[in-house]
Amino acid sequence: MIFKKYNSFNRKEVAAAAKVVKTGILSDYLASWGPKFKGGKYVKLFEAKLAKYFNVKYAITVNSWTSGLITSIAALDIEPGDEIIVSPLTMSASAAAILHCNAIPVFADIEQDTFCIDPKSIEKKISKRTKAILTIDIYGQSCDMDAINKIAKKNKLKVICDAAQAIGSKYKNYFTGTMGDIGGFSLNRHKHIHTGEGGVLVTNNKKLADRMFMIRNHAELIVKDKGEKKINNLVGFNFRLGEIECAIGIEQLKKLNFLIKNRIKIAKALDLRLRKFKGLITPKVRKNCTHVYYYYVIKIEKNFFKVGRDKIIKLLNKEGIYGLGKGYSNLHFLPLYQKKIAFGKKHFPWTANKRYISYKRGICPISEKLEKDQVIDFKLCLFDLSLSDINNIEKIFKKVWKKILKK
Repeated sequence: MIFKKYNSFNRKEVAAAAKVVKTGILSDYLASWGPKFKGGKYVKLFEAKLAKYFNVKYAITVNSWTSGLITSIAALDIEPGDEIIVSPLTMSASAAAILHCNAIPVFADIEQDTFCIDPKSIEKKISKRTKAILTIDIYGQSCDMDAINKIAKKNKLKVICDAAQAIGSKYKNYFTGTMGDIGGFSLNRHKHIHTGEGGVLVTNNKKLADRMFMIRNHAELIVKDKGEKKINNLVGFNFRLGEIECAIGIEQLKKLNFLIKNRIKIAKALDLRLRKFKGLITPKVRKNCTHVYYYYVIKIEKNFFKVGRDKIIKLLNKEGIYGLGKGYSNLHFLPLYQKKIAFGKKHFPWTANKRYISYKRGICPISEKLEKDQVIDFKLCLFDLSLSDINNIEKIFKKVWKKILKK
């Protein structure tokens, strides 16, 4: 089977980009305090429209969501050696951004059904060094933000919401990504809407917004002229998103509701057809919340089958279903974390003692078990599926299931 490639662009994005090119102003930033410190016409317009859409006071565009994560952590009062609790089941940038800020990622386990970070595990991982919780709205739906914010308030922790894959989804009456101190979304090429590369940070806190605007654009150059007195972590970067990307983003944002509605329709059609297959568990959506299905992730109950998860994926591939995978690898299994990371005198001379952190297998048993042999992800973000495609997918599952089910 050949699935149509997902493409959220049309002539409107082409026209928007061409309009900017004709002006000759592809970027309109200056790294000095003044009217152009926060960018040009299209940057400011896109940010205003994003803030209005997500019902937040401030939106700050950046050139990638990885940049956004680094910016968000640096904007907080994070010191070298501080701990930030994060999920192990995500793209590597979520934890790498913590390391970039000389802080320590501490991995908490995930919920069995939603794959999001588990509030109960978060509580167990809090120490005297913990300063923040980095939530991951993995695959397209929100974490349990009521429980997480309650924990954060009790322990005086900051909350960063990594909603890279969940733009436009809702947690009760709030947009995912807007319920922490800082949140944000990815705008890279295979998200629901995109600008090629890019990201957006959101917050309702003016002080944090000011710090993120500065970090995005060479903060250290402007603190004197701005009159900024609190300068910790204000070594800035060039994380700026250009005028072309923002002009495209304005057109993309107009389509977001339609694109999400269509993605949910396809996922529900898959639910109806796949939930009848023995040993297969379709995605669970948190109560009173919405899921935007960046990936459509199923679990298999291996006791039903003659073969393992990897063989099932190969058989489905052979019959024509592409875009299948095994979910994210647990981050603490990466060589970087398995080799022991030294925090202390060697890296931070002003600290008294060297501290080695090693991330052993077994620290997140649910996440590790799911990755090992239970999860199959279908990358809906890559395709524009039709109901005819869904019917053919059902036929292939039926054919494969006849071969692999135990009698």
